Order: sequence, then structure tokens, then C-alpha cells
Amino acid sequence: MERIALITGGAQGIGLACAEALAEDGCKIVLVDIKEDVHKAAERLGGAGYVCDMGDPAQIAALFDRVEAEHGPVHTLVNNAGIAIAADFLEMSEADFRKVLDINLVGVFLATQRAARTMVAQKIEGAVVNMSSINAQVAIPAIAGYCASKGGVMQLTKVASLALAPHNIRVNAVGPGSIDTEMMAAVNADPAAFERAMSRTPLKRAGTAREIGDVVAFLASDKASYVTGETVYVDGGRLGLNYTV
Repeated sequence: MERIALITGGAQGIGLACAEALAEDGCKIVLVDIKEDVHKAAERLGGAGYVCDMGDPAQIAALFDRVEAEHGPVHTLVNNAGIAIAADFLEMSEADFRKVLDINLVGVFLATQRAARTMVAQKIEGAVVNMSSINAQVAIPAIAGYCASKGGVMQLTKVASLALAPHNIRVNAVGPGSIDTEMMAAVNADPAAFERAMSRTPLKRAGTAREIGDVVAFLASDKASYVTGETVYVDGGRLGLNYTV
């Protein structure tokens, strides 16, 4: 049976890098993104692209119905779609806080639940890889919703791994540090900000999207067959750093 890998937030950056790594491992790629660019990205990988707002439960349900009807059941789910909205903690609106959680956490729950229902029904020993962040462990006060959502993803990963272990479905997460993507563009454009970021990174460089994609592909593969419930931090050593001077 052809192994189908569905990657959310897959039109660019880390999501696209995950798709490239999984395609090299022989998966048929299904890319999902809110951007129309997803179709071109998927075509380049010989896969299929779908537009979906991962903060909308109805769209998520319809997405999986359509993917299963057109391609078959998902064997590997990569929950990568996510946003960050920056605001002073005292000024952040409830609407913005909820929007971040709806996409970054609730969407991950709904996609995992929906994919797993089919895996269980069809006895597929699948894999789910969630995108967490070092901000599940360390915090930035200007992105309260993002930090809360990524901490939630870390715990949701553990919960889902326990619930799905009897069905031999593995659930893990990856926690990137400073990665050279669009989300880091403002830091890259400011030499002082970039220097501050690298002062907290023992390897003294930003990571690449492909370095995240390769870890995701490993966790989705049989090489990680005894790994579940874990968050692997890919951060250049940042979380282990005690001081910077």
C-alpha cells in the first residue's frame, strides 16, 4: 500500500522541507496550506495540494474526507501549520489569543483525531509528528498565545501517544529553535537582533528548515519504531544553555 504523508502548512518553510524529506523516503505527498501556493509546491513533489484553514473545524473534517476519497488513508500526519501574533501581554486581544490557539493547538487535536480514527479503523500503524517549539519550555512575553499553544502541543503529543499506543500509532513532536524561515525574517534583517539570538544558541547559527524536516522524517519512519510521546528539540543547544556571558 502506498504510504501517504499529509503535511499541514506545507506550502513553504519547515512544512515544505518536511514534505521534501518524506518524499525522499518514498511517501506520496499531500500538502495542505491556507495559501494557494500549495498547489505548485505539491505539483513539484509529484503530490497533491489542498487549501484549508486549519483553524476551522469544518474545513479540517472536509479535508480528510476529500483526501481519503481521492488518495486513500493518511499513514503519516505532520501537524506543522501555525501562526504567531505578537502583542504586549497587557494589550493582547482575546480574539488574537484564541486565533493562535485555534490553529496551533485545536487544529492539531482535530487533525490528529480525524486521521487516527481512520488509522484505527483500517489497522494502519501510522505516525503523527506535531510541530512544537522551544517556546513550549521557554517563554517570550510578546507571543503569549504562541507559547501557550506550543506548550499545549507538547502535552497533547503525550496524551495522544498514550491513547493511540494500543493501536501501534506513534505520536511525537519536534521543537525547533531559531530556524531560518519567514518567521525569523525580521531577526535576520536586524544584525543586533540576530546577534542576540545567536548568543543564546551554542552552535552559533540559525538552523535550516531541512534540518527540521530530516528529524520529522526520522520520527515518521520505522527507524523510530520505539519512539512515541517525545518532543525532540532541534535548537542548536539552546535549551541546555545556562548563561550567555
